[in-house]
Amino acid sequence: MQLGIFGSSRNIDDLKKQVQEAENLGYSTFWTPQIFNLDALTALAVIAESVDDIRLGTSVIPTYPRHPMMLAQQALTVNQVSNGRLDLGIGLSHKPVVEGMWGISFDAPIGHMSDYLQILMALLHDGTISYGGKHLTSRGGIDVPADAPPVLVAALGPQMLKLVGRVADGTVTWMTGPETIRNHISPVINAAAEDAGRPVPQVIAAVPVCITSDSDMAEEYAKRDFGFYGDLPSYRAMLEREGLANSWDIALSGSFEEVADGLQKYAESGGTQVVAAVYGPDEVREQTVSELAKLMS
Repeated sequence: MQLGIFGSSRNIDDLKKQVQEAENLGYSTFWTPQIFNLDALTALAVIAESVDDIRLGTSVIPTYPRHPMMLAQQALTVNQVSNGRLDLGIGLSHKPVVEGMWGISFDAPIGHMSDYLQILMALLHDGTISYGGKHLTSRGGIDVPADAPPVLVAALGPQMLKLVGRVADGTVTWMTGPETIRNHISPVINAAAEDAGRPVPQVIAAVPVCITSDSDMAEEYAKRDFGFYGDLPSYRAMLEREGLANSWDIALSGSFEEVADGLQKYAESGGTQVVAAVYGPDEVREQTVSELAKLMS
């Protein structure tokens, strides 16, 4: 099982320590979000030179406030600095954020992402584009000598999964259980990629994880950290597919053996990489990161 760690911070030195620890423990990848603290790509560019082998992923960069030409420049720059170790995760975000915080219309999200990927993939791979879409336009080129990073798109619904399978390199899931990956995510995206003559897509399955004997504590933290995801329609649909009533029920907690078994189910369901989003008090999170490293020995 290929295993990654998900982490974030508002302090670059703290984030750097997290990445260095993950590399020292043997994790394959370290993923960080683009939310409301550090800018993910800037942070990874700074951190890249302090680690040698671990891959660095964004999970995920919202597309609406960042034109694909600008994102292509940033991504290629980070991939140059990191010697080709960037995994570029992107996504729509959610209507309350896009419209409520940024004042940008969230209409036609599939059309928006289709135009976005048309531009982004061309610039990453060819360095030039002349495209006038219904939602986005880009004409020109960029010159950043670096390999194109894999583009992983947060895709959950069938239309988005089909688009990603045809055009991009894979998907990143969240609030999505192993049976949903087995019966929905993997079949849809794999079929679309096969029809388009593309390689089998990556399916990056991010999972909340806590190794502890204190079930009450784990549930308290899971409710606090993950409770609001159930109010977002895209995640609610995935939870319902999995047969879960609450968003915090997606979290894996318990003994090392119980958590390891749960993560293995994600790998067996079609997750090409499992990413542990560790939660709980600081000392429990640190112990969980250390314990999970045993799975790679």
